[in-house]
Amino acid sequence: RSHQLITAKYFRVNEEEQNKKSFEGAIDIFTHKDGRRRGDVEFIYGALKNMEKFGVHKDLQSYKKLMNVFPKGKYVPENRIQADFFHYPNHQDCAIAIMVKMEENKIIPDEEMGDMIINIFGKLSEPFKKYCRCMYWYPKLKNISPWLLPEKLPDDALELALIGIEQITSVDRLTEINVYETKELEQATDKTWIVSGQSPEQMKLLKEVEIGSPIYVEGAFRLWLDDCQVNYFILRGPPKPRHEDAKLEVVDIEEIRMWMDGEKEKHEGRQLNRYPSVHEQEDGVIY
Repeated sequence: RSHQLITAKYFRVNEEEQNKKSFEGAIDIFTHKDGRRRGDVEFIYGALKNMEKFGVHKDLQSYKKLMNVFPKGKYVPENRIQADFFHYPNHQDCAIAIMVKMEENKIIPDEEMGDMIINIFGKLSEPFKKYCRCMYWYPKLKNISPWLLPEKLPDDALELALIGIEQITSVDRLTEINVYETKELEQATDKTWIVSGQSPEQMKLLKEVEIGSPIYVEGAFRLWLDDCQVNYFILRGPPKPRHEDAKLEVVDIEEIRMWMDGEKEKHEGRQLNRYPSVHEQEDGVIY
């Protein structure tokens, strides 16, 4: 309930004024009101709840200004015993909550934030240990995903769909992505679009489907692009029968073909089977 009171007192503004300037202005009002910063934990938790509303949840400077609400030197342990017994635990948990919020929004702290944590809690505190772990792991894991997203995702649904389909169809680099507009059809009753991704191998498999064989449209499945959701459908057909592995019994050296010279197999029964493509799964073929 305390964050609701903080919201009502400091962060209740008109929707047009919900921006970074208003958010930092509310922090300045709190810090200048009381030099001892009483109620700093409750204020920070309330501010964390309102960061998305003000659009500052991906801004490093806003997190540093929020960390700066803590008074300097007051929470630094004076000896090792105080440090081992979690000096000012509520305040340390609150500082860790700020960095967890940064982690959720993929914000990497900088050296200035590390200096702030040292001045507020000291080097033997849990927030500084959390900061050290962040500085070690985040740069290593930031670009580890093969499907890197832009820092700011587009608001247009079509652009998000193109990014999502490119991610899904990356299993086959020959995939062609096309956008079909319904306005091109005379019988269309709605103005919309379909983003399709299909590789030449999938087109070939689709042509080989026997007449009368069922093909199903399955979905909708969800794909998350950061905090945006994209729904997609797939076209699935019955699984293709698996061929038995070719049996090669070479007992005579004269039967060994010189494949490097382009020599063809002498016996038809020894022809190698085609290796199934990535689109041919055990539960069906993805077209």
